[in-house]
Amino acid sequence: MADQPREFIPARIAILTVSDTRTRKSDVSGDTLEARVRDAGHIVVAREIVPDDKDRIVQCLRAWINDPAVDVVISTGGTGLTGRDVTPEAFRSVFEKEIDGFSIVFHRISFEKIGTSTIQSRACAGVARGTYLFALPGSPGAVKDAWDGILKLQLDYRHKPCNFIEIMPRLEEHRRRG
Repeated sequence: MADQPREFIPARIAILTVSDTRTRKSDVSGDTLEARVRDAGHIVVAREIVPDDKDRIVQCLRAWINDPAVDVVISTGGTGLTGRDVTPEAFRSVFEKEIDGFSIVFHRISFEKIGTSTIQSRACAGVARGTYLFALPGSPGAVKDAWDGILKLQLDYRHKPCNFIEIMPRLEEHRRRG
């Protein structure tokens, strides 16, 4: 019996730009990400810009994690090595589980484009309360690499052999155990 084709299931995605200097008009990476999310058929349910401040990032993440209308949060910015780059620390403080392979695959893809400079990124991903969380670097190129090379496929229910959308209903099984 042949596999039946699957129908696309749009994810509800919140986009967070972490920057002390970007505004809605100058947020090229956020615009790049939003365009790709929409072109893939997903729904952008929120978009915010917050400064490089761990508490402010965590506050925004927790609000979206607790919002049943948000399935996925993708951020851009603040993943470097400078003193103000605190996005990975903020994200890791809310993760229930880290998706270690995301960083590995991101760096592999990035290495093909920018060589060893990829080592300066601390892109990361995880899950909290059934919400996927992805922290991308702030450059438009890095956003394209992460979306085109990883997220576009893993957030597509039709992608085989497996994808993030098909396991989404099972992310909170531990909360239902008695």
